[in-house]
Amino acid sequence: MCVSNSEVAEVPSGNVIGRLSTLDRFLPLWIFIAMAFGLGLGYVYPNIATILDAARISSVSLPIALGLLWMMYPVLARVKYEELGKVRQAGKMFAVSLVQNWIVGPLIMFVLAWLLLPDMPEYRTGLIIVGLARCIAMVLIWNMLAGGDGEYCAVLVALNSVFQVLFFSVLAYFYVTLLPQWLGLGAAQAIRIEFWDVALSVLVFLGIPLIAGMVTRYVGIKSRGRDWYEGSFMPRLAPTALFALLFTIVVMFSLKGEVILRLPLDVVRIAIPLLGYFGVMFAVSYFASWKLGFKYRETVTLSFTAASNNFELAIAVAVGVFGIASGQALAAVVGPLIEVPVLIGLVYVSLWLKQILFAEPPSVSSTSGSYALPISARERHHGGTEKRS
Repeated sequence: MCVSNSEVAEVPSGNVIGRLSTLDRFLPLWIFIAMAFGLGLGYVYPNIATILDAARISSVSLPIALGLLWMMYPVLARVKYEELGKVRQAGKMFAVSLVQNWIVGPLIMFVLAWLLLPDMPEYRTGLIIVGLARCIAMVLIWNMLAGGDGEYCAVLVALNSVFQVLFFSVLAYFYVTLLPQWLGLGAAQAIRIEFWDVALSVLVFLGIPLIAGMVTRYVGIKSRGRDWYEGSFMPRLAPTALFALLFTIVVMFSLKGEVILRLPLDVVRIAIPLLGYFGVMFAVSYFASWKLGFKYRETVTLSFTAASNNFELAIAVAVGVFGIASGQALAAVVGPLIEVPVLIGLVYVSLWLKQILFAEPPSVSSTSGSYALPISARERHHGGTEKRS
């Protein structure tokens, strides 16, 4: 999920929505506008597909490919790869995060997609791809709003970036092709994908911007300093990812507009498992982290990292493998429409749960109008010589 700016408005911490930048706050609105504009463009210029297919990168038209690449580049340029060295400092936390992100999350999305979309294989496959694309950007905002640990969150984002390069193709092939066969799920409703088709899309649309982002960050920080890079350069570069995302949506809807207008309920069908996924994934991660004894800030970081998704990558893979006008691509585009309002709501849920699950017992007790430590603590502090008042 893209994040448009590295800063948020300075307003009281209780006003979660007010702390988001204008671009992030109204992201669903911008996506709706892009959809509407794309529908109008396809109606006015019905031959737009022929124009876009004039040149190609891999199996994707050149304009779309450039949009997908730029959509990922600013996101990956802000990832703090230099923080990966801190993984050993909190091995348990990072191990739990990897399990939540790369085992629990994809499995939950797989189950929900098959349960709720058994008759819509294209949309189901698109949602499974969404479940495999772990968040590497917007989670920084959700984590900050809920009072999570920003340093650990930065490390988790960098860790997920590396894991996506290494394992996304393998897991996509497993969940889309192999697992349905092993479970004997309806052969007529299953979709086969070739491993190397996904690997090529990941290599092009994640590998290229990943290298570009790492080089940009290294050169920028080394030549101008971290303060300039984080405080001046990234706030200018980051919003361009949103514009690339909206450009992709405009083109996609211009190509598939007439089909989308005939199937408005399909968007609702796609939204239902997404709502279930965000809620279930957040709840499972939050309570598992709490039961494992993590503090509130660590629990928040683990939960929002697990519950958020990287829709830029999901859209890029869906477009690269199945095409810009595919049902898989449409399912990926619906994702950010649902994620932003739901995750804002989960920030409030997290702050509410903090008062219940992480409330600290009072460290002082009142006796005759004055405060005194409990007797056991007082005796430890004074060597057992002081009497209770």
